[in-house]
Amino acid sequence: MTDWSSVRVLVTGGSRGIGLGLAEGFLQVGAAVAISGRSPDALGHAAQRLGEHGDRLHCIVADVADPRACAVMAAEAQQRLGGLDVLCANAGIYPECALDELGVEDVTAIMTTNVAGTIFAVQACRAALKASGRGRVVVTSSITGPVTGYPGLSHYGASKAAQLGFVRSAALELAADDITINAVLPGSIATEGLDGLGADAIARMLACIPQRRLGTPADIAAAARFFASEEASFVTGQTLVVDGGQTLPELPESG
Repeated sequence: MTDWSSVRVLVTGGSRGIGLGLAEGFLQVGAAVAISGRSPDALGHAAQRLGEHGDRLHCIVADVADPRACAVMAAEAQQRLGGLDVLCANAGIYPECALDELGVEDVTAIMTTNVAGTIFAVQACRAALKASGRGRVVVTSSITGPVTGYPGLSHYGASKAAQLGFVRSAALELAADDITINAVLPGSIATEGLDGLGADAIARMLACIPQRRLGTPADIAAAARFFASEEASFVTGQTLVVDGGQTLPELPESG
């Protein structure tokens, strides 16, 4: 069984949404956690919410789209935590934009943050993860792109599918350092990003999910903890869909 009290975790994009849920999930089992994000204010709010965990939580301002910032982030996390065992490469953006309206800036922004940011974070943390002797990388991808599609998210879906291509090939290289890398693919998760959708939109989402509920950040944290655990030491380059069965029905009426 994993002794979480000795595990040190870095969560990128950890100030809100799924990232905040990942941080909380690891803190609840006793791990030490550093969260990174671009906004000092958002990190401050996250620290207030997670304040009960005291000195096991650390905040780092960093933009994963910048490889130099990732190097500083990794070094700071290693210094504050006394090492690094788990990287949750979670930072990402998901702006909606119709295909015909996508410009160079839109595509560049989402690919730089979601894809390059994942790669840069793994590069920056590799040495520390190797030194731990049980390094784990957990990437937050999505069902959108790898499994499903959604109007207005073609660029987002492309970035999430690209992450899985990275995971599979990176797994072959990281294995030499005893580092595993896997991805969690969330479905519809109840985060602040859904707050403005309204009751009708939420009802339509629920109708597509056989379990008739939205997922929670805690559901994603549980999957990430499995990939980060000792029990998953022989699992690498794999994906786990966490969607309440959303992607299973052949027809909308099924389930």
